[in-house]
Amino acid sequence: MAAEMILEQFQLATDSFTKLLVGVRPDQLATQTPCPEWSVQELIGHVTKGNLMFTRLITGAEPPAVNGAGDAAAAVTASAKALLEAASTAGAMERTFVTPMGERNGARLMIIRIVELSVHGWDLATATDQRLEVDERVIETAFAHLRPMLSGDRAGMPYGPERTVSPDAAAIDRLAAFAGRAVVAA
Repeated sequence: MAAEMILEQFQLATDSFTKLLVGVRPDQLATQTPCPEWSVQELIGHVTKGNLMFTRLITGAEPPAVNGAGDAAAAVTASAKALLEAASTAGAMERTFVTPMGERNGARLMIIRIVELSVHGWDLATATDQRLEVDERVIETAFAHLRPMLSGDRAGMPYGPERTVSPDAAAIDRLAAFAGRAVVAA
């Protein structure tokens, strides 16, 4: 996939995620998400920190400080902007980086962020009684990355066993079920 398309899809996934943040009420911040490790507030922090960690991997420098207190949408947007700028530098998408997950090129790092924003966007939407609206191309990219990665044993991975979902379920629900989330029919 062309670097420009990956960067565009990262922005689309970010936009979909941040639109949800506007609908998060303060009383929902402590609500448990379908991702068993995080509450709504912790999940938002995880997405923000993930963007900043990947920015650091690509640039080799400390990313800009992002204050998530009070305005989660601004924090996610700022962290995504920093990552998008880093990934947009000449050669960044082709260059190989040493990561905690092994060596990955910049394009693969950005696709990992697309997967994170999509699956955790579904988690956020579900926990806050919203609906994640995300471009179908973003979902296709996430599936294309996850299918080969999750084809075998998922032990020790941040994804549970694939769940059953209706074949006519929305694409985002099929992705969530593939990632091990229990999808309730709407």
